[in-house]
This record gives sequence, structure tokens and C-alpha cells, in this order.
Amino acid sequence: MSTEQLVELSGRFVPLVMVLLSVTAAVLIFPMREQSVRLRTVVNIGLAVIKVVLVVLLVPPVVVEGLRPEFSAPFLPGLDLVLRVDPLALFFAGLSVLLWLLTTIYAVGYLEGKAHRSRFFGFFSLCVTATVGISFSGNLITFLLFYELLTLVTYPLVAHWGTPASVRAARLYLRYALCGGLSVLVGTVWLTMHAGPVDFVAGGAEGVTELARQEPVQAVLIFVLLIGGLSVKAAIFPLHGWLPAAMVAPAPVSALLHAVAVVKAGAFGIVRVIDDVYGVDVADELGVLTPLLVLACFTVVYGSVVALRQQDLKRRLAYSTVSQVSYIVIGITLVEVLSTAGGLAHLVHQGLMKITLFFCAGLFAEVLHIHRVSQMRGLGYRMPWTSVAFTVGAFGMIGLPPTAGFISKWQLGQGALASEHPWVLLVLLVSTLLNAAYFLPVVYTMWCHAPERSDGAEGSGGSAAVVEPKTLLLPAVVTAVLVVFVGLVASLPLSPWETAKLIAEGVFG
Repeated sequence: MSTEQLVELSGRFVPLVMVLLSVTAAVLIFPMREQSVRLRTVVNIGLAVIKVVLVVLLVPPVVVEGLRPEFSAPFLPGLDLVLRVDPLALFFAGLSVLLWLLTTIYAVGYLEGKAHRSRFFGFFSLCVTATVGISFSGNLITFLLFYELLTLVTYPLVAHWGTPASVRAARLYLRYALCGGLSVLVGTVWLTMHAGPVDFVAGGAEGVTELARQEPVQAVLIFVLLIGGLSVKAAIFPLHGWLPAAMVAPAPVSALLHAVAVVKAGAFGIVRVIDDVYGVDVADELGVLTPLLVLACFTVVYGSVVALRQQDLKRRLAYSTVSQVSYIVIGITLVEVLSTAGGLAHLVHQGLMKITLFFCAGLFAEVLHIHRVSQMRGLGYRMPWTSVAFTVGAFGMIGLPPTAGFISKWQLGQGALASEHPWVLLVLLVSTLLNAAYFLPVVYTMWCHAPERSDGAEGSGGSAAVVEPKTLLLPAVVTAVLVVFVGLVASLPLSPWETAKLIAEGVFG
């Protein structure tokens, strides 16, 4: 066997190895005793680091050289399970594995001394398995299997505390997710029956294009089933109700739900269906993109308005996610290169910003038992590093330069002006003002009010600074730095923005 053949053979198994690494972590962790803290931590962090390294090594051959490592195996007669690494898959997988590593470090400190850590980290690893599987899915049937697996393995994480409130929230999430999954299942079966096996292909699968020409009504109905099911996890109105309720989950789970695992899996699936199953041109000709655009715009404003009324910090962040994730859908449905690139960039940018905010919210709750906005007076004095990280994340969500949020919002605005729907720019402006309305007062309260003294009075000699746990603080500071760094280097090759633009250009040929 020649060296080239050996490299090609090893490349075929790369996506499978990426998926199996997280499975290996789960298999090793589940049987561990609760007291095996060091071993569990080594397994968690060690395999997470390996996965990050593999993603970095895949960037040159996949993004620069145009290679597409692929693994396939028979599943059902005429249907294969396909794992393929393309730029979009690597884009989402890169976000997943980086935030998995940081969230693992955070979770180790967060769960220190608490019960059922092996169970938590086992399901946590399976959650990442499903997310990476979704990233590398090369066809619709493979995507469906990992999408449903994600539902099943995140349920125990939401219900982890075992309290009545957490169990109710987990059951609500499960009802929503299973109904959404059923919709995706029916759409997948229906589409496969008429179009044959549906591979993810830039510009759309050939069989789907043919179906859209011959049976446009059926193509529209299938599109509604697929997008409707995916909209549950993407938390698009009115299918968002599970997300605020799930905030009773541990802080690392909340961070994972909002930044990458569940919500982003739904948004990523919508991108795949529009760009790589139907194709933007076919979907536009069917007339299905404008209604989805209008719904996404409504969700953006609705989520921001409801967030403004929330006094519980995590619920405010949850409704912010409802709003912000729909930016991705807006970008895809405007049918412009810049807007598509802006939406794809926001997939990563929002993940970095939102996970920073949830890391900080978890720190406030763990260290000072602060859960409500009204309790955040003077936190800049008491927890300065956490407050700085929170401020950076909040400024990013508003879209202030030089943060990552500014880059994606600016490009979405440019795309809106170049599209057939310039009125979307007004939606983006209104959303930005609402973002400022529910984030800036929090930042002002943290930095411009002295902390309350133990007797409840306010004064410059308020409560002393407290120790910010390093294992919880480090991930928050790292993601906050990345929020600014990604904005500053946006024009450099292989930055999230430049990679998103490359993917968008491929979508439009």
C-alpha cells in the first residue's frame, strides 16, 4: 500500500474517530466511582483536547485544499450512514469541540463535591457525541439519527438535580423535542420515498430539485415538516417554550444548551435543509423562504421584548437566545451571500458570547447565590473578573465593536440592504436597541452602584471582594477574550467570518 493510499484510508476514518472519542469518554466515565475525581477529569479533558487537536489538523486539508474525508457504512437497504467532513461541518464541529473542552473544565469545578458526577459527565459526553455526529452527517438519515440521539441524552442533563422543578422542565423539553423529532422523521421518510437517499450537497440534492419541479406542493409540505421539526430545537416562536423552562438545569448544561448543543443543532439543521437539501434557489422558487424569514424576524423582536421583562438572570439570557438564534435563520433566508455568511458567522459568534454569559451567571449563583438582576448591585466590586467577562459578553450581544457580535450583525445588515427585503434592517436595528435595553441596565447596576453592606445600606465601603473559583472563572475569561479576539481578526484568513464567507460563496456557486 502506497503512502497516498494510506493517507486516504486514514482520512476516511477521521470523522468516525471524532464521533467515537466522545463515546469512549462516556463508556469510561459511567462506571467510575464518584470518588474518582482525578481519573474522571483526566479522561474528560484529555479526550476533549484530542478532539480539538484533530479539528485543527483538519482545517488545512478541508478548508484550504478542498478534501472531503468521508466514512460510510450500510444502514438500511439502499441507505447508508455517512459521516463527511466539509467546511460547514468543520465550522460547527470546531465550535462544538472547543466549547466542550471549556465547559468540561467549568463543569469539573461547578460539580465539585456534588452527587452523580459520573452520570452527569457520561451523558455530557454522549451529548457531544450527538452534536459532533450532527456536524459530520453527510446525508439526511444520518442527521436524523444523531438529532434524535441528542434529544435522549440531554434529557438526563436537564433533569440532573432531580428536583420536581427540574423533572418538570426535562419532561416539557422531552415533549417538545420528541414532537419536533417526529416531524423531522416524517419529513425525512417522505422525502426519501420520492427523491431517494438525500445527501447533503451544496446547491441542493438532485432528487429533491427534481421533486420540487414535478411536485412542488409535496416539496413544500416536506419542507414545512423538516423546518418545523428543526425549529423546536432552534427555539423559533411559537416552539420556544421549553427553553426558558430548562434554565433550572445546572449552569454547564444551560451553557451547552444555548451555545452549541441543542439550540445550535436546530439552527444548523435548518441551514443544512435550506442550503444542502433543497438548495437556496429551489427553496426560494418554492416560496418557502419569505414566510420563514418573517417568522424569524418576529422571533427576534419577540424574544428581546420578553427578555426585557425577565428579572431572573438565566431566564433573561434564555429569551435572549430565542431572539439571537433567529439571526442565523434570517441570514439564510435573505438569499444573499453576505447575509448567509453573517448568519453562519453568528452561529459561532453567538455561541462564544452566550456561553460567556451563562458561565458568568453560574459563577454569580455559585459564589454569591445571585439569581436576579436586582441582586447584581456592585458585582463589579465584589467579582471583578466575572463582571468584566459578563460585560464583554453583553456588549457582544448588543453588537458593539470590536466584538464578534458587531461583525455578524453588520454583515447581516449589509445583506439585508442587498436583498429583496431591505426592511429586515429595521428589525435588526430594533433588536439591537432592545438588546441594549435589557443588557446595559445590568452592566450599569454591576459597575455604577456600590455593593450593599451586610446591613443592607449602600456605600463605597460595601461588601469586600470574594474569591472567584479559578476552574469556573478561567473558561469565562477565555470565552470573553475570544469574543473580542474573533471580532478583531475577522478579516484574517480562516477566521470564523472569513470561513463563513467561504462557505456562503460555495452555497451560491
